[in-house]
Amino acid sequence: MSNSADSPDRPTRSRLRPVRLLTLVVFALAGLLFWLSFDTARGTNLRSDDSMLRLSDLIQERSHKNGAQDDRNATLREEVDALAQRDNGSSRAEDAKLKALEKNAGTKPLKGQGVTVTLTDAPPNATAKIPGVPEPQPNDLVIHQQDLQAVVNALWHGGAKGIKVMDQRLISTSAVRCVGNTLILQGRVYSPPYKVTAVGNREALTNALTAAPAIQNYLQYVNAYGLGWKVDQHEAVTLPGYSGTVELHYAHPVKP
Repeated sequence: MSNSADSPDRPTRSRLRPVRLLTLVVFALAGLLFWLSFDTARGTNLRSDDSMLRLSDLIQERSHKNGAQDDRNATLREEVDALAQRDNGSSRAEDAKLKALEKNAGTKPLKGQGVTVTLTDAPPNATAKIPGVPEPQPNDLVIHQQDLQAVVNALWHGGAKGIKVMDQRLISTSAVRCVGNTLILQGRVYSPPYKVTAVGNREALTNALTAAPAIQNYLQYVNAYGLGWKVDQHEAVTLPGYSGTVELHYAHPVKP
C-alpha cells in the first residue's frame, strides 16, 4: 500500500505562510474593532460633542443651584445672627470680640478703598505682537490658575483686608482652581474675564501687583500676545460676606 503523502496525483494542503497568517489576524482584529465600535455607538456618531455639551450643561446647572443655595445660606445666617443677638447674655466686650472675629473671618461685608484687577483671554487668532517672539501656542492665550493665584497672593501681600473673586468673598479655606479655561470657586463655575477685587490701601495694593515676579511674567504675555490686564482703583468698594459653609472636613484647628 502506497503512502498517500508520496502520491503525485493527490493534491496536498499548502501550509500557511507567516505573512498570510498575519494578514488574516489583522483582518480579524479589524472586524472585531468595527463590531465593538458599532455596538458602543449604537448607530450614533462617536465624534460628536453631545456628551461634552451635556456635561457642560450639567456643570452650569449645578453652579446655578450652588449659587442659589449660597444666597439661601446667607439669608438663614442673618436670621440666626439676629435671633442670637436678641438676648444671648454676652457682655459688650464679648460682642465686640465676636464682631472682630467675624470681620477677620470674612463672613461680614467689608467696605473701603481698593482695586479691581481684570484678566482676560487673548483673541483666539492672536499672533505675536513683538518681533522675535515665537508664535503663540493655545496655552499662551488663556488665563491659567497660576495667573489668578498670583494676583490674589500679591493683593494679600500688599495688605488687602479682604478679597473677592468674581462675586464671591475669599476666606482661609477658599481655593482658586481652574479646569480648562473655566474657574471653579467654592462650587460655582465662572468664565473669563475674571475680576479680582481687594479692599485696602490702593497704593500699597498696586505696588504689590507691580512687584510680584509671577505677575511680571504674566505681563510679558500681555505684551507679546494680547492677554488682558486691567487695574481699576476705587474710592469705595464693598465686598460681600462669605455665605458658604465654614466647616472643616479635611483639617482641624491647631490646639494651643
